[in-house]
Amino acid sequence: MIWNREQYIAHCSFEYTGREMFCELFGPLIQLETEWRQQGATEKEISMTAFDWDYVLRTSLPCKTGAITGIKPITLEDTPDHTLTIDHMGRKSLLNKKAASISHPLEYHVKTMDDWLKVKHWYTFDESRINYDALANRKALRDNGYLTLMGFPGGFDEPRQLLGEEGLCIAYYDEPEMIEDMLNTMADTAVKIIERVCKIVPIDNLTIHEDLAGKSGPLIGPNQVREFLVPYYKKVWDAAQSFGAKLFSQDSDGNIEPVIEAFMEGGVNCFYPFEPAAGMDAVKMREKYGKKFYIKGGIDKFALREGKEAIERELEYKLNSNLRGGGTIFALDHRIPNGVTIENYRYYVNLGREMLGIPPITSEGWERMAF
Repeated sequence: MIWNREQYIAHCSFEYTGREMFCELFGPLIQLETEWRQQGATEKEISMTAFDWDYVLRTSLPCKTGAITGIKPITLEDTPDHTLTIDHMGRKSLLNKKAASISHPLEYHVKTMDDWLKVKHWYTFDESRINYDALANRKALRDNGYLTLMGFPGGFDEPRQLLGEEGLCIAYYDEPEMIEDMLNTMADTAVKIIERVCKIVPIDNLTIHEDLAGKSGPLIGPNQVREFLVPYYKKVWDAAQSFGAKLFSQDSDGNIEPVIEAFMEGGVNCFYPFEPAAGMDAVKMREKYGKKFYIKGGIDKFALREGKEAIERELEYKLNSNLRGGGTIFALDHRIPNGVTIENYRYYVNLGREMLGIPPITSEGWERMAF
C-alpha cells in the first residue's frame, strides 16, 4: 500500500488508521544479492519491488543544511577488494568492498579551535544552499499527498566527521567551546533555511542521522547529550514546529536506551531501527514509554537466518503485542544480512502480512523507509 502524508502522520501519531504498516527500511546487504541470485531469486525480489511493501509518498525539501566543502572526491586506488579515495571533506577514506557499503575515513583534519575555524565556512548560511526554483514543485507534491522531509547534520555524527570518534569524545572535555561553536553554526544555518523554505513549503518530518551507539551502549552519555545536543536539537526543532512539523526522527544503530529520555527533551519523537541484538526490545520500550515516541524497525533480522520457527517466534512476539494500533512501522531492524535465504525472506514477508491482516501481495513497489 502507498500511504499519503495525512495517513502516515496519523499513524505515527498513534491514531489507528484501520491498517498496520509493514515496511522494509534498508533492503539487502550488497553481498546478499549474489546469494539470492544463486538461490533463484528474481531481479524484482532482489530490488525489493516484488514484495508490495508499504511506503509513504515523500519528497525532500530542496536545500543543503550540511557541509558544502567545494572539494571534489578523487579515487586514488580501485581494486576488486577496496577503493581508496580523497572524499568530499578532504580525508583519505577506504571502502572495503567485501565487508562494507560505506567508506571509512583514515584521517581527520580538526583537532583544535583553530582547525575548526579554517573549515567553519563549510557550514555557514548562504542563500545558495536553497534551490528556490524547485520549491514550487515540492509544494505541488505536498498538496498532492507527499510527506515533506528535511534533514540536518547529526549533533554527534557531524562533529565526528571532523574530529573522529575518539577526538570528539575527548573534545567534549578539552574543547567544549569548539563543539558548542560547531553546533551553534550548524543550528543557525538550519534555522535560516527552515525560515525561508517553509514559508513556501511547510515541513512535515525533520530527520537526523547519528549512529552513536553499539551493542554495549552509546558513545556519549545523557550528560553530554543534554549539555551539547539537546540545545542544538531544540533550536532546529522549534523552528520546524513553527511551520507545522509533526515528526522528528532519529537514525541511530545500537543500544540507545541510556540516552533516549535526553533526546526526547530535544524533541525527537521517533527512533529507529531498534536493533534487538543490541538490547532494543520494542515491546518492552512501548510498555515503558507508552506513546512518547513512535518506532520504526524492531524486528530481529537475524531470526530470518535461523529458519521458519525462529521467524514465527519473532513475529508472534512483535506483531501480536502492544506495538499494534498505530505508532509502529513494523520492519527489520536494519539491512537484510548475509545468510538469509530467499525462501526464508519470502516466508517472513507472507507470514508478517497475514499476522497483521494485510492482504496478500497484489502489486509491485518499494521505497526505503529509513528516514
